[in-house]
Amino acid sequence: MRIAVIGGGISGMLSWYLLQHKYDVTLLEANDYLGGHTATVDVEVQGKHYAIDTGFIVFNNWTYPIFNKFIAELAVPALPTEMSFSVKNTQNNLEYNGNTLASLFAQKRNLLRPSFWIMLRQIVRFNKLGKQMVAENHADLDLELGVFLDKHGFGQGIRDNYLMPMGAAIWSAGLTDMPKFPVRFFLRFFNNHGLLNINDRPQWSVIKGGSKRYVEALLQKVDAAKLRLKQNISGVSRDAMGATIHFADGTTEQFDKVIFACHSDQALALLKDATAQEREILGGIAYQQNEVVLHTDTNLLPVRQAAWASWNYNLDSQQSNQATLTYNMNILQRLEAPVTFCVTLNNSASIAKDKVLGVYHYAHPVYNHSTIASQQRRHEINGVNNSFFCGAYWYNGFHEDGARSAVDVAALLGVDY
Repeated sequence: MRIAVIGGGISGMLSWYLLQHKYDVTLLEANDYLGGHTATVDVEVQGKHYAIDTGFIVFNNWTYPIFNKFIAELAVPALPTEMSFSVKNTQNNLEYNGNTLASLFAQKRNLLRPSFWIMLRQIVRFNKLGKQMVAENHADLDLELGVFLDKHGFGQGIRDNYLMPMGAAIWSAGLTDMPKFPVRFFLRFFNNHGLLNINDRPQWSVIKGGSKRYVEALLQKVDAAKLRLKQNISGVSRDAMGATIHFADGTTEQFDKVIFACHSDQALALLKDATAQEREILGGIAYQQNEVVLHTDTNLLPVRQAAWASWNYNLDSQQSNQATLTYNMNILQRLEAPVTFCVTLNNSASIAKDKVLGVYHYAHPVYNHSTIASQQRRHEINGVNNSFFCGAYWYNGFHEDGARSAVDVAALLGVDY
């Protein structure tokens, strides 16, 4: 059986890897590189080379079982890293990093600021309440986040300087969208990732030498002749016999099955004969476009270096409809360099032009009630009409979720992992 996999991100790569021994699998990718959000950039500074991740960066030992198994089979080494979070709010003259007591009070005035202590107490109360709600499957989980916080008496401090920027950073979403975020989705994610705990949290890691190392290792385990880059696909049509891939140059190619390992909106755009269910389900998931800049301008980090974290949310930006955070890649990738490599989302105007090393664009799913409704209907279209759909959008939107969805598709095709 011939299978076409459209899309070379984690979902497409793992689908290819899992199915190759049983089927004739061809991976079709529009870009000139394999990896999707696994995008490591090689840069040179003062005569030395560094590999900096700009898309997929971290994974952990709790909630990434499939990805951990995958890279173990590829014999790709990982490095433990620190997952700390800071907030910079110049308007309120506030900055902190929640990693340690020292970084929490890197700004000494926080010790004497009643509003800061109130926020800390409310974080503890939110964590306790969140665990309780998840354990009881409480009816309040059906609320939106803003309504939930109102109902349970949480103040503006925890919203503005903790929960909203934290959620925006995790899902690359805008602050204006966070009050509408489904509480069930929010709390379950926080609970699963140990974010409702003070101490008991997962160990986060990065791929040693940059995340693209696992892509390079994958290519040693598959038939690289079955990878076709720079594929300009104009559409896909299906019938009882299989699927026909239509290319922009007018040619076509026949396959028995097709796996759409691209974003759901891209899959829908490719379908020449989309069913009503496919239009409703795939079309029910919206995306947020994010501009990502790799640079060395530390002005986007907290003023006090003691408050620098792995993830640094900058509330100074006027951009409230998109996430404005900066990853400190020296901390995350454990880099020793004469400069601090930063990856910033949606705050390009604040970056000194002479410190920019590259500009990239990524799309991330928007999580709302429409998206969750689509997720719950996946079975209506997956494996139907010789077509399969995989991608991180079916779950929480992260690398493990893309891998998990590929395992789901492989299982439908008789391959267990």
